[in-house]
Amino acid sequence: MTIAPLAARSLLFAPGDSPRKLEKAGLSAADLVIVDLEDAVAESAKPDARIAVAEHLKATHRRQPHWVRINPLDTPHALPDLAAIVASRPDGVMLPKATRADADRLDNYLTALETAAGLPVGEIAVLVLATETAAGIFDLGNYAGCPRLVALSWGAEDSATALGATGNRDETGAYDFPYQMFRALTLTGAAAAGVTAIETIHGDFRDTEGLDKVARTARRAGFRGMLAIHPDQVPVINAAFSPSAEEIAHAEAIVAAFDANPGAGTVGLNGAMLDMPHLKRARAVLAMKR
Repeated sequence: MTIAPLAARSLLFAPGDSPRKLEKAGLSAADLVIVDLEDAVAESAKPDARIAVAEHLKATHRRQPHWVRINPLDTPHALPDLAAIVASRPDGVMLPKATRADADRLDNYLTALETAAGLPVGEIAVLVLATETAAGIFDLGNYAGCPRLVALSWGAEDSATALGATGNRDETGAYDFPYQMFRALTLTGAAAAGVTAIETIHGDFRDTEGLDKVARTARRAGFRGMLAIHPDQVPVINAAFSPSAEEIAHAEAIVAAFDANPGAGTVGLNGAMLDMPHLKRARAVLAMKR
């Protein structure tokens, strides 16, 4: 089964052990909800949380896709997570602290569990958090052809922990060089694999001005969505990852100019000479229309 690259501007985390927050996330304007069984759930609460998440997936009318972030595959929790949730048909699985080999192993696990549950094999998509281990960083260019993969994202905090860093930002608040590089490699790796690049979280959910700046910068760079940790972040992210009326009008004018000159490699528009990269970017803008 072939799955299209992920189309979601806002991906909102909700703790798997909090029915109230799960309900709130499902009622939000998020394009996608990520039910979290990893960092948001204490070690002692994980067994009950995975059962609760499975029931939530079965019982909830999903206004938007519901994914589950499982625990890393090198922990004792990952397989019980998958065994609990697959029969409830999550729309996707987020795989943290992963390498390409982990993503391939996850495909094998999902295939076995889908088969056992009588579900169509391959229907559950995968998003990999690809920078959270040192080994994972070296795999960022190796995801082409990865089964089920629809998106790559990165994590600045776990990356810093993996490197033994005491912090990941400089005195201005900007990411230090390694984390800027990991972000760029995630974007490039997603493009190489033909999947969607998703920006990491903005940790201060009250800082809407900073969030807006980060999200708009990310979209301009090529990211097509962003992780959110609070429902209040969702409208800001959705707006930032939606092209403005002016952008759409300009993109439509570029496409129209090329359509009026079939076979032309370059066209003139408003005094500027445009070529194929301009046309491709215009079409990408139009593909983001909602």
